[in-house]
Amino acid sequence: MSRLPDDRAFLEDVLAGFAKPQKVLPAKYFYDAAGSDLFEEITRLPEYYPTRTELGILDARGPEIAAALPPRATLVEFGSGSTVKVRRLLRHLPDLRAYVPVDVSESFLLSEAAVLRADFPKLRVEPVAADFTQPFALPAGVGTEGVAGFFPGSTIGNFEPPEASRLLAQFGRVLGNGATLIVGVDLVKDRTVLEAAYDDAAGVTARFNLNLLARINRELGGDLDLASFRHRALFNGHASRIEMHLVSTRAQTVGVAGRCFAFTEGETIHTENSYKYTVESFRALAAAAGWVPGAVWTDPERLFAVHALRRG
Repeated sequence: MSRLPDDRAFLEDVLAGFAKPQKVLPAKYFYDAAGSDLFEEITRLPEYYPTRTELGILDARGPEIAAALPPRATLVEFGSGSTVKVRRLLRHLPDLRAYVPVDVSESFLLSEAAVLRADFPKLRVEPVAADFTQPFALPAGVGTEGVAGFFPGSTIGNFEPPEASRLLAQFGRVLGNGATLIVGVDLVKDRTVLEAAYDDAAGVTARFNLNLLARINRELGGDLDLASFRHRALFNGHASRIEMHLVSTRAQTVGVAGRCFAFTEGETIHTENSYKYTVESFRALAAAAGWVPGAVWTDPERLFAVHALRRG
């Protein structure tokens, strides 16, 4: 079956999500151009520890992480976004055969690829504009041996555990047998630290969350009043996840593509989950998806972990 055009898929997901008893929007739609820029701003906030902590691990343990990859590897980064993190590895991979960034935001992807080519003129950079949650093919000529994957940023936590397992299995199919995968995973920690990271004092995460509604208005002809929704982030300890919601501040009816949806005051749109793992629980998840767990690198405070996995 052919894939629906992006706007049609977006529309169908919004209409289906708003029709559910608990209204929901898929988190992958955060990342249009405006959303990608806002997320890059989030990563620089003082409350948002994951990015700086993971960068610290990549800086401190970069040679060891690079050594876990096969020689003359093709490195595939899933959901590449900014090249800030992969640059930490590239300095330790002078014989890399090719770098394949994969991202759904094509304009941002191509812009970042152009900058990387200028900074690493000897590196072959082959960007792929694709939704990494769906099957896609690697570019022709990058080889099928010595392929490795890179999935930093704790993005794996945005998926329900069964979905995360299926995603890891799909990465294995894309990369092939014998592949190595480097994955960033946020760890379970104090509730106050977690909730502050997703509800910053400057309100940038709130703008990021509300941009989903702005995108619906802009791309799907919606009439949502952004001032009638507010951002909420909370840690659900039972499920071991941060939840992000958009809360309707009043009773209202909104329209999208000719369909109307009623909201009561206090009703929410569930926009994102971010699951937090222990080292042991993530290794078990990876093993169930067909990966052999390997080395794990953490920061001194054990806020974050970088895992090396190998496909048998």
